[in-house]
Amino acid sequence: MKTQTDFAPTRRQVLGLGLVLAGAAAINVVPGFQLLAQAQAAVPPAAQKIADHFSSVKSMSGEFVQFGPKGEQTGGKFFLERPGKIRFNYDGSSNFRVISDGKSVVILNKKLNTSDLYPLSKTPLKLLLDDRIDLSGGRVKAVKEEDDLTTIQLSDKSVFGNARITMMFDPKSYELRQWTITDAQGKDTTVMIFNVKEGVSIPDDTFAIDYTANRELNTKTR
Repeated sequence: MKTQTDFAPTRRQVLGLGLVLAGAAAINVVPGFQLLAQAQAAVPPAAQKIADHFSSVKSMSGEFVQFGPKGEQTGGKFFLERPGKIRFNYDGSSNFRVISDGKSVVILNKKLNTSDLYPLSKTPLKLLLDDRIDLSGGRVKAVKEEDDLTTIQLSDKSVFGNARITMMFDPKSYELRQWTITDAQGKDTTVMIFNVKEGVSIPDDTFAIDYTANRELNTKTR
């Protein structure tokens, strides 16, 4: 297994942070979850309390560790600000950056001189970064309540096709601990966060995307 110090994530592995695009596989619910009927109107109380708390956190920063489908491991620091803004600074020589400015998400690899742009509205990150976490419309597929974790599984075909996001929260503080993105091929990428600080002040340029540079770079490389 590669370690944090020598693993440089590929574009596909970086997508596990929340840039899963539409696919053709069916949704598979994790065993042990309480299944929710598609037409069920009421959101489970535990899920709603967590969503309300998480929505109230307007900014946070901390560290993350990411585990890829084959056990690949890397990490770095992240910054989040609602609505729609997040930044992941990966450790290592690849100098990976994933940045959302509220409209788009860009994946930057300065070592390879690449810049890939995606609409935020078509990624699972949108569900994490909305001003209000919306659990209506059958998005909640399953809920599992344990003494040390409350796990919520979400899916929204209009946002990211047949992929799904599974989020794990502390049942007492309602704080987010980790999430797993399962792509349309059934491959998992998990992100764990720690040393998290809430209500932090983050400079606006942290989430800036240079659209001109992105356009020029991709024009040159065609």
